[in-house]
Amino acid sequence: MTDMQKLYLLVPLAPLVGAILAGLFGKLIGRTGAHIATILGVAIAFAASVVIYQDVAAGNTFNGTVYTWMQAAGITFEVGFQIDSLTVMMMLVVTFVSLMVHIYTIGYMSEDPGYQRFFSYISLFTFSMLMLVMSNNFLQLFFGWEAVGLVSYLLIGFWYERPTAIYANMKAFLVNRVGDFGFLLGIGLIVAYTGSLNYAEVFAKAQELSVTEMAYTGWPLLTAICICLFIGAMGKSAQVPLHVWLPDSMEGPTPISALIHAATMVTAGIFMVARMSPLFELSDVALSFVLVIGATTALFMGFLGIIQNDIKRVVAYSTLSQLGYMTVALGVSAYSAAVFHLMTHAFFKALLFLGAGSVIIGMHHDQDIRNMGGLWKYMPITWLTSLLGSLALIGFPFFSGFYSKDSIIEAVHASTIPGAGYAMVCVLLGVFVTAFYSFRMYFLVFHGKERFGQAHHDDHAHADAHGDHGDGHDDHGHDDHHHHGLAPGQKPHESPLVVTLPLILLAIPSVLIGFFTIEPMLFGDWFKNVIFVGENHVGLKELAEAFHGPVGMAIHGLQTAPFWLAMAGVAVAWFFYMVKPEIPAAIQRTFKPLNTVLENKYYFDRFNEIFFAAGARLLGKGLWKGGDQALIDGVAINGTAKLVGWIAQISRLFQTGHLYQYAFTMIIGVFILLTYWLNKA
Repeated sequence: MTDMQKLYLLVPLAPLVGAILAGLFGKLIGRTGAHIATILGVAIAFAASVVIYQDVAAGNTFNGTVYTWMQAAGITFEVGFQIDSLTVMMMLVVTFVSLMVHIYTIGYMSEDPGYQRFFSYISLFTFSMLMLVMSNNFLQLFFGWEAVGLVSYLLIGFWYERPTAIYANMKAFLVNRVGDFGFLLGIGLIVAYTGSLNYAEVFAKAQELSVTEMAYTGWPLLTAICICLFIGAMGKSAQVPLHVWLPDSMEGPTPISALIHAATMVTAGIFMVARMSPLFELSDVALSFVLVIGATTALFMGFLGIIQNDIKRVVAYSTLSQLGYMTVALGVSAYSAAVFHLMTHAFFKALLFLGAGSVIIGMHHDQDIRNMGGLWKYMPITWLTSLLGSLALIGFPFFSGFYSKDSIIEAVHASTIPGAGYAMVCVLLGVFVTAFYSFRMYFLVFHGKERFGQAHHDDHAHADAHGDHGDGHDDHGHDDHHHHGLAPGQKPHESPLVVTLPLILLAIPSVLIGFFTIEPMLFGDWFKNVIFVGENHVGLKELAEAFHGPVGMAIHGLQTAPFWLAMAGVAVAWFFYMVKPEIPAAIQRTFKPLNTVLENKYYFDRFNEIFFAAGARLLGKGLWKGGDQALIDGVAINGTAKLVGWIAQISRLFQTGHLYQYAFTMIIGVFILLTYWLNKA
């Protein structure tokens, strides 16, 4: 084993050791020990990732087995790493964002009794995600896939004494099971038709798969495989209609919203499709499917962000919408643009979530943006970093989000794949919507008149019942739902350094990283031999010809439709919420039915409750009444007892105790036997 391979192993194992120390020996090592162990683990993983990144940049890649688990029926089950440009980019993003979240957690969870447990979970999460992105085979990919799902379940339900948290983590778990069923079917089809779990071996047979039809159905095999795999991505990356778990997952503490629901876990689906580009490129039907689902998510989830009043839920819906953009890029074969947006988004979205968390601390755990306002004076660092994050999110020229988002819109514009027209409308409208809800939140929180320390909104009392509040903990660590927010006369204050330092460190890449990486990632050779784009798919080719460096792109960006749409969104938000707040109220009254549809999130949850949950209950009742009571108890158990009794009753007729009856029976028996033998002879 070379030194480099040992370094590869160190990346996932360092956070795992940290997680074990904090989780199993948390009581022994105490709070300080727990955060030192886990932060050290993730910091080592980050440092090792940087070294591996330099090695890959120098042209060294690795694809090999680390450990063979077993061999059965000619299929090898192994743990293996594939270290290439896509992997190292993901490793850097995961370890860096995770490190920031770990540091931030010291401040955010300082009052929480489950401190060590929390650190153990987020470290375990980092390990799972690294195993997922570093894998070179479907077995390990699936292991990482399920492990991040499990840890996400543990984290969303972290405050397990709250019913809303338990409901949310159950929902996340079940919705992800639906996606994973598709994912497993896809992997199963791959193994059935190629006899291998290894990426490289499967990709080598992609051409064969593309002309094969499935047995019995006659469907094109590759299309079926790609759609099944993408259903897995729909669950993880929260695409319509499997998106319902993500907004509810805000029940968990804020640091995990940043880690799981912005930067890492939800992007696993995007990463996986990009990794599978050699397969997806050969199926236009699958790409169209991906494109339409992504476009729908990008626009319609953005609409829901407009009406949210919980600061974390606004950011959650924007995550859904941005994941839609990444999916759209995958659908038009612009895989590198999707992964580029994944990276830039990871930084500014983690920044926005942690900024929201900082505001929540400053507001003493009041999350309703209608009770904020004017916070910029009190929380200058949070204010400035949130502004930078919001500008990156709406795609303001020179900010990182601009480069990735604009590239996606251009790629959709150039695409000829069925559904591209619909997607174009969605992504352009989405730009306006994103700018509108981002700055609605920004203005309501940081500007305008101060609305805190007063009598709260009426629906505050009801909010807890519906789980609108992410954190049921006030500063003293009591579970005290009713005294949320600042007392009259109290002022918010800037958060401590452990909270603001990660904000500053995330703000830097949110502003700069797009500028420095767009050329190698989208138009250079960075993803050469990793991401494949078929000849017939234009993807980013037209953009490459028009690209004259990041400065030229930003200046040109000032004249394009997306820029003006974004500016219009900001202007409208400013006018509605700073100048004439009566307008949105009037609109809400005028378009009551529309507002109701949005308030009910398009009735997806309702449908799931009535159709799936009630259906499952009916099925359960049927199995209990029909299966358990009638069949098992009635036929199998009581039925056998009855049968035995019946046989006994018949045989009692012959057991009378009279000698002449026995003699008579024997004579008849002999007679029958003789007759039988004579006939035989």
